Amino acid sequence: MSDRKLPPAIDLAAIEPPGIERLMAIMARLRDPVTGCEWDTVQTFATIAPYTIEEAYEVADAIERHDMPDLKDELGDLLLQVIFHSRMAEEAGQFDLADVIAGICDKMERRHPHIFRGAAEGGHHLWEQIKAAERGSKGAAGALDGVAIGLPALTRAEKLQKRAARTGFDWPDPSGARAKIDEELAEVEAADDATRAEEIGDLLFAVVNWSRKLGIDPEAALRAANAKFEGRFRAMEAEAGDAFAGLSLNAKEELWVAAKRR
Repeated sequence: MSDRKLPPAIDLAAIEPPGIERLMAIMARLRDPVTGCEWDTVQTFATIAPYTIEEAYEVADAIERHDMPDLKDELGDLLLQVIFHSRMAEEAGQFDLADVIAGICDKMERRHPHIFRGAAEGGHHLWEQIKAAERGSKGAAGALDGVAIGLPALTRAEKLQKRAARTGFDWPDPSGARAKIDEELAEVEAADDATRAEEIGDLLFAVVNWSRKLGIDPEAALRAANAKFEGRFRAMEAEAGDAFAGLSLNAKEELWVAAKRR
């Protein structure tokens, strides 16, 4: 915990209407080292990061389900994560929420010069050029620099492949990526216990590459497959009831086929 003196407690009820200031005050109260919440006061950037990722996925889940009331709640939870990280940074004397907001405002204006700065052209190609220049200013010279390690593996694989493709390192059409899958599958089948996991990784990477060449988001495709499997499996359980676990594999396969038909 930083030795930096914290501001006095704020009368939360006096902050109306509810807004960002009220949420900031709530977080300040929760983080107060004397009167705050015993859980909130001991958290760090590292311990909160998994919750931040989880909340982002819950936002995506609400969108997938077209559940607007839940989306409202999940966006609030995600916003709280931004407030939490910003508060911890403020306590450490690094930056505060105002700096975070100013930074993203500056970035959006900088990346849309045709909207905010009177430039003659814009669009996605210019956005990518500006992002590349920003990475260069941060000392990130390589094409793959800046692809976050914490991304889901499928998403990160696709981003790495897209970055490589911008340098010309890419299959000219989907057929090359498809052939690579057969090659990697053969290597999995020929692998021993020591190398099989590595070869499975190569196979998955190749599948992501083929998906990218077909214009399909691999992360979204796998999420949809997960949802489809879950729905069919739950239908099997509902059909069989308490007897499900004791059924033979053939009986379960029949239930699976019936669930697919429905």
